[in-house]
Amino acid sequence: MPNRQPRKYDEYFKRLGSQFVGSIQFAGGVFGLGLDCMRELVRPPFYVYLTIEQMFLIGVRSFLLVAVTALATGSVMALQFGYGLQKFGGQLYVPKLLALAFVREMGPVFTSLLVAARIGSGITAEVGSMNVTQQIDAIRALGTNPIKRIVIPRLLATVITLPILTVMANFIGIFGGMLVTVKELGQTPDFFFQKAVEALRVSDFFMGFLKPVVFAIFIALTACYRGMRTSGGTKGVGDSTTWVVVTTNIFIMVSDFFLTKLFILVHPYQ
Repeated sequence: MPNRQPRKYDEYFKRLGSQFVGSIQFAGGVFGLGLDCMRELVRPPFYVYLTIEQMFLIGVRSFLLVAVTALATGSVMALQFGYGLQKFGGQLYVPKLLALAFVREMGPVFTSLLVAARIGSGITAEVGSMNVTQQIDAIRALGTNPIKRIVIPRLLATVITLPILTVMANFIGIFGGMLVTVKELGQTPDFFFQKAVEALRVSDFFMGFLKPVVFAIFIALTACYRGMRTSGGTKGVGDSTTWVVVTTNIFIMVSDFFLTKLFILVHPYQ
């Protein structure tokens, strides 16, 4: 009886190799798309109205989702910090911990994850539908560069709106934590904001602002790249949408560690 075990391992290593090659192709494709965007960004025509439209779709329509999530997260964090530190007599440190955690990590990461799920999937579905219905080919046939008309407006809108949403999420989350500390821990609003401001430095705001810029570039480029290479009809659009959400979320979580480590090396905490 022939031994089928080697054949099974052959199929496994083939799939593993195929996934590795696909990852390299994806990284190269996204990097190449980013270079094309940099070249086309300074060349006319400039579709300003498309960028403003995308800023409304990405920023304004995402605000309510980000605000509710930030308010709930800040409230829960204040509650957990307050009762967790109560046994050590450390309730006075809740404003500092909450402000630092939100500005450095929770605000940028949570906001980027929400935008990646909502906007990344939306861009992929929209661009993928345009590709499978040959609308992108029609744009090329009319002499228009699809990168300038499709990719750059979405990239600029995401890079502009995501840091703004992050700043708003920081304020809303800290405000929600203040409400909980005032009601549950007996602190005053003046004391809370005084301690929160004392804990924050300019480098903390810079870290919390730069992270969403990096995340926004990856979200927009990944969604557009995958959408412009979608095939297989509606099933292909659904597969691409799911793939982009998973990939961007993994990138945000992994790259957040390396960005935080880089900031610590450049500007150590005191």
